[in-house]
Amino acid sequence: MMLEKIFPKVHQEGYKFLVISVILTLILWSISDFFGFIFTLITIWVYYFFRDPERTILDDDNYLVSPADGLVTAIKEVKGPIELGLESKTFTRVSIFMNVFNCHVNRSPSTGKIEDIFYKPGKFLNASLDKASEENERNYYKIKSKNSGDEIVVVQIAGLIARRIVSQTEKNQEIKQGQRIGMIRFGSRVDLYFNNRKIMVKVGQDVTAGESLIARS
Repeated sequence: MMLEKIFPKVHQEGYKFLVISVILTLILWSISDFFGFIFTLITIWVYYFFRDPERTILDDDNYLVSPADGLVTAIKEVKGPIELGLESKTFTRVSIFMNVFNCHVNRSPSTGKIEDIFYKPGKFLNASLDKASEENERNYYKIKSKNSGDEIVVVQIAGLIARRIVSQTEKNQEIKQGQRIGMIRFGSRVDLYFNNRKIMVKVGQDVTAGESLIARS
């Protein structure tokens, strides 16, 4: 158990980056101790950036769990995403900013069915900015909760240096609470939209994907 915490498994997206980093490190060690040491640190960072640790899942759909590790930067009442045809409905939107040291694997907040997935190209503004929700490259998941039938939306938003949004799920797929749905490479953000629930977090709070409780029925 302790070894798993120190050396968590690596997400499949990280293997090629880790191999490249290790090869460069070995080459640089043969040329310069200084640069070899610097790239050793970079390799360690690459390993931990792509870490994919197991999480203890509540498995109770009376609650929504966090879809991402990171910092809650905003909680607002907004209209639903027009990209999913939800602009006539009002949702609570919780924005979670992931810095380059957070685990970037994203998870489903609820058990249910993915009714729609929509990818939209866009800009690469700082993900902590509010307008990133409307202007940055992003990927939408509309999930119908198995327990309540509510529509829940998770949006992966690329950040300033993020250049790849990865989805591990498909439209019409049944998913479990806390199940991995994808990841975003490098600093980025995830927005969670929901309604008919009581908020359980506050701005400035650190949350953990699959474990932290965001809202309850």
